[in-house]
Amino acid sequence: MKTDRKILMPYITGGINPQWTEYLPALVEAGADAIEVGIPFSDPTLDGVTIQEASNVALANGTTPRSVLNALSETTVDVPVIVSTYANLAVRKGFCAELKEAGVDGLIVPDLPLEEVPAIEEEIDLALLVSPATRTDRAQEIAARSRGFVYAVSSMSTTGERDHLPASAIDLATRLKNATDLPVLVGFGISRPEHATEAARVADGVIVGAAIMRRVLDGAGPAEVGEYVATMRAALD
Repeated sequence: MKTDRKILMPYITGGINPQWTEYLPALVEAGADAIEVGIPFSDPTLDGVTIQEASNVALANGTTPRSVLNALSETTVDVPVIVSTYANLAVRKGFCAELKEAGVDGLIVPDLPLEEVPAIEEEIDLALLVSPATRTDRAQEIAARSRGFVYAVSSMSTTGERDHLPASAIDLATRLKNATDLPVLVGFGISRPEHATEAARVADGVIVGAAIMRRVLDGAGPAEVGEYVATMRAALD
């Protein structure tokens, strides 16, 4: 994933409401360079309260992995779509083929250990996560195995909105930039334009999730969410 500008990847929980795919073109219009679509999961170990709530709402709506992929197969946007889910679904036989059939460009699996990456890395581009606690040698190995981009986790915590960007985010992005030629994207807690600006001084871009889903859960439609994402685009530019 390469662009001539800082990368903005907003996140949306698949199935959050019946019109959820309408958010995708609005995100692109607002300046997204790629979109992360989360498949709702009943026990999301790395997701904070907001995305947990979004997953619960989606599951209560009857959302399934198949329904998310069916909806994506019927939706066309001119940026990469990256699906995120958890390992017990990702390693299911045939799942990666289903992703490709739906037009998905890559996969994020936050709880997939590096040692289990071979089970699926030949089937789809797998973007791997590195945390501030990851040893330098292991971070280098993760970066070498990642495809598309490397996901820099800003802090040792779950996803969620924050008041400030932790110093650990900048430290980790700096380490990863010295370890890989892939884009390094900072996620977990990117909530305000100033967070995006600060992260992008070192990193190649940001991933914005909980702040978007809080707005969706509070009733914001595609246009309103697009207005918020546009502020992040302006900050990165």
